Amino acid sequence: MAGPDLFVVCKNCGAEVSPYITECPYCGTRLRKRAPKIERDGTISEPKPSRRTQRVQRTRAPRAALRVPGVRAPAFGSKPWATIVLVAASLGMWIALTWVNSFDLVTINPGIQPFKLVSAAFVYDNFWYELAVVFAVGLYGWLLERRHGPVPVVLLFAAGGIGGLAAATAASHDIWFGANGAALALLCAWAMRDGLAARREHEYEGDLLGTAVISAVVFLIPAFDPFASWVAGGVGVAVGALAGLVLARMPEA
Repeated sequence: MAGPDLFVVCKNCGAEVSPYITECPYCGTRLRKRAPKIERDGTISEPKPSRRTQRVQRTRAPRAALRVPGVRAPAFGSKPWATIVLVAASLGMWIALTWVNSFDLVTINPGIQPFKLVSAAFVYDNFWYELAVVFAVGLYGWLLERRHGPVPVVLLFAAGGIGGLAAATAASHDIWFGANGAALALLCAWAMRDGLAARREHEYEGDLLGTAVISAVVFLIPAFDPFASWVAGGVGVAVGALAGLVLARMPEA
């Protein structure tokens, strides 16, 4: 059986000091938090941590473990700037509509104007319509951008939102607002990878049930708002599903 240590070496000054003290008597360096426990056989054992210390250590998980399911560390920057810009533009347009008539920013057949199609994707006629769409754009744009970078987010917003409004305007002479198509495009593109994994009975990290609820809310908006288009929503679903199939074959960032 090994006997007790005769001394310990101070890491600061290199002096040999007693193993039973907590501070170096020569330089004052802290050697340990508490004095060691002396067993009956003369051996020295470190004191056990208190229950409070153990509880704090259990609750402090590494940052890599504290992440949203399905989200990995981004390789394109610390913040999803493309999604932030899209959400900020939608909220900024809501404020701008206090000075500008919303009907001046949308296109009416005949003669589709590209600029007004772009502006119409950021215009909403009521708060609840905007809340549902901007929430979905912000959430799934952020998830998709952290997984694949900003380019797919911008392209899907343009194809699902602006392209969906263009298809809706071409199909009828009515006036359409909002980017419900963009929200569905981003949502479907992000969920496709986990949906394919669930179909193959593989493990996945995303919340498909919550995604299904959000997609149903956004898709059914035209049933309650006359300025939201079913056609735009359908275009968004189709674009997002096709993009999701392509992105599912690509490695994550």
